[in-house]
Amino acid sequence: MKVSEVREMSIADLRDRIQIEKANLDSMKINHAISPLEDTSKFKKTRQDIARMITILAEKETKQN
Repeated sequence: MKVSEVREMSIADLRDRIQIEKANLDSMKINHAISPLEDTSKFKKTRQDIARMITILAEKETKQN
């Protein structure tokens, strides 16, 4: 997910999306434990997306307050 896409999202949408991505990451980890994934770089990409969204969410919340 690109930074520009994340910045366009509202605070509520960001919170929802973060929860969805965290659940997705957890399910990927479980699936990887059962049968290895072919492309393990998806873990890194998902973690980076989550971190990016959390950072932008914190910025927006700081601006709002």
